Formats: sequence, structure tokens, C-alpha cells
Amino acid sequence: MKVFGIAGYSGSGKTTLLEKLIPQLTGRGLKVSVIKHAHHGFDIDRPGKDSYRHREAGASEVLLSCNDRWALMHERRADSDVTLNELLERLAPCDLVLIEGFKQEPVPKLEVYRPENGKPPLFPERDDIVAVATDAEIVTTLPKLPLNDMAAIASFIIATLNLPERSC
Repeated sequence: MKVFGIAGYSGSGKTTLLEKLIPQLTGRGLKVSVIKHAHHGFDIDRPGKDSYRHREAGASEVLLSCNDRWALMHERRADSDVTLNELLERLAPCDLVLIEGFKQEPVPKLEVYRPENGKPPLFPERDDIVAVATDAEIVTTLPKLPLNDMAAIASFIIATLNLPERSC
């Protein structure tokens, strides 16, 4: 299982890029999973629902299941922050795990850079950024990929990680 990150400031378009990139990768026969780091707490449950009540009662894990999908909610309570490696261990085998967020994790990353956000680029300060997706004129020795060219971005990730392409 190979890991590749998508980095950038809030509002840079990381989620939109992933949404468009995933079909490019799966269309080349790769099994892709995503781990998204949320900076604030989140809840996929609703007050009053059985699973919410189970968690509120103190269950450490609640697994919701239906014919189409399942979701495991794990309460960290007093545990320390979860690491990327702990999360990766929970995933089913796949070819590629794309991570959004986790800026500090030492995995190869593509920076999504938009100068209109008013923030400086990350790549000058991060050795793990291996390319930049942008439509801005920037000075860098890193590969610069057109922000909206998902085929080029997919090809770059596949080549960088030496992933096999399969016919679907």
C-alpha cells in the first residue's frame, strides 16, 4: 500500500482536486482509499439515533452497517492523538492511499497552491513536497502540474510511486 499526500492551505482546492483525481486513478485500475484529517471534531452520527446513544453510553467502538456500506466509529476519549500509521493499519488493502491534511507527515506530497489565498507556498519549507499543482507563475525546481489537468497529476503520482496500471 503506497501513500501520497495532497497538501495546501484551507480553501486551496484539495478536496476538489481529490474528487476529480480519484476517478482518473481508479480508471487506470488502481484501488484507491482516502484518509482526510479534520482539524475540528466531527460527527457522522445524529443525536437520538441508536448508534449515537451507544457511543454516548460509553462504547469504545460502534460499527454501523447496511447493504451498501459500513462505518466504524472509534472513540478516542482519553487516548493520545491518532497517528497516520494507526489509521493506515485500519484500512483494507489497496494500491494507493491518498491523504488530505497531515501536512507534517513525511510522505510524498503534491501541494495545491493558489496565490489568491494570500498564503505563501509550502514547498520552500517542506522537503516532502515533490510537485506543485497550480496555475500561477511560480519559481521552483519541482515539477509544476496544471491545477486542472487530472490526467497529468494521476500520471505523476503513478510514476512517482511506481504504481502498476491495470486495465479495468
